[in-house]
Amino acid sequence: MVPRWAKRLFHQASLGDQSYRFMFQPGPKDEVVSIDCETTGLDVHRDRIVTIAAIKVRGNRILTSESFEAVVRPEARISVDAMKVHRLREMDVADGSRVQAIIPALLRFIGGRPLVGYYLEFDVAMIDKEVLPLIQIELPNRMIEVSKLYYERKFGDAPPGTTVDLSFAAMMRDLDVPELGQHDAFNDALMTAMMFVRLRDLKQRGVRIPREGPTTKPQATLG
Repeated sequence: MVPRWAKRLFHQASLGDQSYRFMFQPGPKDEVVSIDCETTGLDVHRDRIVTIAAIKVRGNRILTSESFEAVVRPEARISVDAMKVHRLREMDVADGSRVQAIIPALLRFIGGRPLVGYYLEFDVAMIDKEVLPLIQIELPNRMIEVSKLYYERKFGDAPPGTTVDLSFAAMMRDLDVPELGQHDAFNDALMTAMMFVRLRDLKQRGVRIPREGPTTKPQATLG
């Protein structure tokens, strides 16, 4: 597999639309974007995005007033299994925009900021599928996986044989993140942003998450 940094160099040279060169410029200092998608299913090649949300995080501030949300009218049927998860029916997204109209605005929203997510690789793969036809490259943004940060804080020093739970529910419980209703793109992006802020705070203070109970809650402000 080609490392993402190597792809970035290649993509910078092969960018199809030069008006998107801003994607290779560093974003504002200490800013990231928490992002989440709901889709018609879990097959990256066949399924499509139905909703997408992104929220900027600046330092320990989660900027809910600086967010991006869109409902997409997908070019694929929503699977029954997907409906059971996010509860979005064909009729619920029938008035959405075509994804080709949404992607340019999304790219300008995230700019060159790092992307934060939970199992982010899937979301980025779904977005890349729509970005490629537009500008002939994949997203060049650095990716920050919150489950990886959580693993390091809780299980990085665990003895062999320790049971590892990287579920969203376990992470919310340990990090004292409120349940806002999962499988809604905006809520998931917001909860992921909260987890990121708290995990980064723990790392900066050199604090690990006790494996026998929840950790204390560092401060995060919404704005």
